[in-house]
Amino acid sequence: MNTNTKISVVEKIGYSLGDLAANLIFQTLMTFLAFFYTDVYKIPPASASAIIFSGGMIGAFFNPIMGAIADRTKNRWGKFRPWILWTAIPFGVFAILAFSTPDFGPKGKIAYALITYILLVLIYSANNLPYAALSGVITGDMAERNSISSYRFVAVMIAQFTIQGLLLPLVLIFGDGDKTLGFERVMTVFSVVGVIFFLITFLTTKERIKPAVEQNSSLKDDLKDLMKNKPWIAMLVLTIFIFITLALKGGMYVYYFDNYLNEEGLVAFLRQIHFSSMIEGLKTSLPGFDWPDDAVTSAFSLFNAGGIIFMIVGIAFSKPLADRFGKRDVFAIALFISALCVLAFWFFPPHAIALAFISQILHGFFYGITIPLLWAMIADVADYSEWKNGRRATAIIFSAMIFGLKAGLSIGGSLVAGILAAYGYNEELAVQSEQTIAGIQLSVSVFPTITFLIGLACLLFYEINKTMEVEIEQELKARRTN
Repeated sequence: MNTNTKISVVEKIGYSLGDLAANLIFQTLMTFLAFFYTDVYKIPPASASAIIFSGGMIGAFFNPIMGAIADRTKNRWGKFRPWILWTAIPFGVFAILAFSTPDFGPKGKIAYALITYILLVLIYSANNLPYAALSGVITGDMAERNSISSYRFVAVMIAQFTIQGLLLPLVLIFGDGDKTLGFERVMTVFSVVGVIFFLITFLTTKERIKPAVEQNSSLKDDLKDLMKNKPWIAMLVLTIFIFITLALKGGMYVYYFDNYLNEEGLVAFLRQIHFSSMIEGLKTSLPGFDWPDDAVTSAFSLFNAGGIIFMIVGIAFSKPLADRFGKRDVFAIALFISALCVLAFWFFPPHAIALAFISQILHGFFYGITIPLLWAMIADVADYSEWKNGRRATAIIFSAMIFGLKAGLSIGGSLVAGILAAYGYNEELAVQSEQTIAGIQLSVSVFPTITFLIGLACLLFYEINKTMEVEIEQELKARRTN
């Protein structure tokens, strides 16, 4: 089969729907899990931090195991596509359970939250690692791979927009003001949609790159190759710190809006940009339209939505920039600028609403450029390993990405709850202490800037520049043709 064949739009869209499905759940975990545990299920912040960290790390360390299993899967549908089919329904079921709130005592709540979270992150690994690895075997053409990544992350942004821009209003609407009931109903809808999208991904994609017939490497050989693969190690550490940053600041924004930004300023800002009048007009012209009246919820949703819209704009610039200058260099410059936009939040007083929104939009644009490149660079690392060692182990290499994603999510999410506990957050208080507010402000500015810059430093050890990309592609194409 021609491994450099052009991929149809149908297959690109079908593949991207798998990430949309997974991110309806993943983005909820990254942005709202700490809030759900502390303010909805009423679990103490310190216990929520321990659940998110321990449960997430169990899932993270399962990834290399899952990578080895996927690489050795032999099925008439391929190595990776079957896992998308097999895990679709369990993924949906565990997502519903993880956001359900059975009426247990304090210890029972902690045990239930831990068990359901572990089950969810394990099935996420079994689903998403083969899904990610699938992008490395759909085509060997670097430009097509960049194109697939762009389609995929437009889908991610749609999911992210839905979660970060609309989830809280949807929770209030579906639950008639009851967040507990609202989370259960909304997550049920997302889970059903996700299962359908996973099935579409399975049905519309093909695996075209096959390991060489003579390849018969052991797990020991694969791990030995990885330990010598400096770009793989660099991407592993980079991914951990990227997702620490995203989980930390993303999970803390809801507290930032609730406790730091001036509520009167938010009301005035929504009026100035005519958001309030637009909502009133929709309520008048569309009977049954029930947007919440809470200004904090509206501003928070609009804040996230603005960043996501400009992330999508950034994604549109990603492929042409990467094709011209190489993935690594474009990624580094865009990540550095986005880190500066995050740092700016440290300097904003509570009433500087417009400046906070502008920084979020700029951060969204520059970070959006990096989003498709992260996954495409991991696919390039799989090619690099095959080019260097003569053996291909796509899934275990992609396990770096999923391990890093899970570890970063676990560490960043636990930091949200842990920092809240350390700075004295009490969900029962209408007004938090100055110490707590300072911790919240640091967590959306200085702390995530530090973790972004540590991730950026990892690119010093990622040697696959534009010249090497072309060299690897041409040599592997010649080998596969022979």
